[in-house]
Amino acid sequence: MWEKCKELQEELVKMRRELHQIPELGGNLPETRAYVEAKLNELGIPFVENETDSGLIATIRGGKEGKTIALRADMDALPIKEANEVDYISRHEGCMHACGHDTHMTMLLGAAKILNEYKDQIPGTVRLFFQTDEEGSKGAQRICAEGAMDGVDAVFGIHIGTIVSKDIKAGTVICVPGCCMASFDKFVIKVKGIGCHGSTPEKGVDPVNIAAHIIINLQEIIAREIPAVKPSVLTIGHVEAGFAYNVIPSEVLIEGTIRALEEDVRQELAKRIGEIAKATAETFRGETEYEMIWGAPPVTNDAGMAELAADCARDVVGDDMVMDHLDAPNMGGEDFAYYLEKAPGAFMFLSSSNPQKHTDVPHHNPRFNVDEDVFWIGSAVFVRIVERFFQI
Repeated sequence: MWEKCKELQEELVKMRRELHQIPELGGNLPETRAYVEAKLNELGIPFVENETDSGLIATIRGGKEGKTIALRADMDALPIKEANEVDYISRHEGCMHACGHDTHMTMLLGAAKILNEYKDQIPGTVRLFFQTDEEGSKGAQRICAEGAMDGVDAVFGIHIGTIVSKDIKAGTVICVPGCCMASFDKFVIKVKGIGCHGSTPEKGVDPVNIAAHIIINLQEIIAREIPAVKPSVLTIGHVEAGFAYNVIPSEVLIEGTIRALEEDVRQELAKRIGEIAKATAETFRGETEYEMIWGAPPVTNDAGMAELAADCARDVVGDDMVMDHLDAPNMGGEDFAYYLEKAPGAFMFLSSSNPQKHTDVPHHNPRFNVDEDVFWIGSAVFVRIVERFFQI
């Protein structure tokens, strides 16, 4: 069954290029949903629209009743102005598929076509998730709240690109047991002081000075409080303050992210950020408002399902093109983690890094692109997983 995916390659490239031109952000993706719905209608695959966003849940019912397996693709793009010089460049100014989600939809639609053609041979149900807002880490939670995972026995997803390493050959499939990606969360600290003229700082409370001390002090958490054998990251990526060179402002905004591989470390980081920010501000007569915007927990693959997925990948691309071990998990995050909290499954990576085609560029870069020759592999791995799961 999976071998039929090779015949889809030209069709997959066409679909991906069409999707690449209509990137949309967050949970409201009207053009993207309309495109996916049109393809599902062409295939005769029934689907249900989410009530809370533009997500879809499609269902392929097999010839017999049995277990249910779920396959997922994310749909949203990024607020990036594309710099690629291609004839299928984004038509939406300032918006780009710079993380491969256009390809994820394409590969799942390809798998859906083959699985639907052979549905009479499937002793169970295949559920297809087309999920919004992965970048905002809200889409998986919303689709789960709409019942996507109800009755699901196993769930699988694939991420394309250079996310593991740009040095991994295009077409390589990576699937490891246990934790493969970190949690990811956003924190916001508003530092409040008393604004005044820059020549008389004693008349106010300088939030810029306070913010500088907070930024330095927060690094102490990783350096001196979290064990070195427990990988974690605390990064501050946005600081905003002031409007004139000779005016001390009343407020400074600090935004950053935390990453962890273990939930207890994640919670400790969140707690200590608030405590240190508050104590530091009070030391210098200021105040803080602190908010942790929870993203997603670590992505932890079920050992048995990861082994199944890796074996299926070997069937498709051969032993030499499959990696089932990494020295360390990736510190990027993925809200696929929420599916894995509800059912065993595995999240895989498909390398599309090819220096000759300039597809070794990092994700979230204006020149991010993928090697189109690997598309059929993603579809084929999905189909092979279904075959092996149902022992067809």
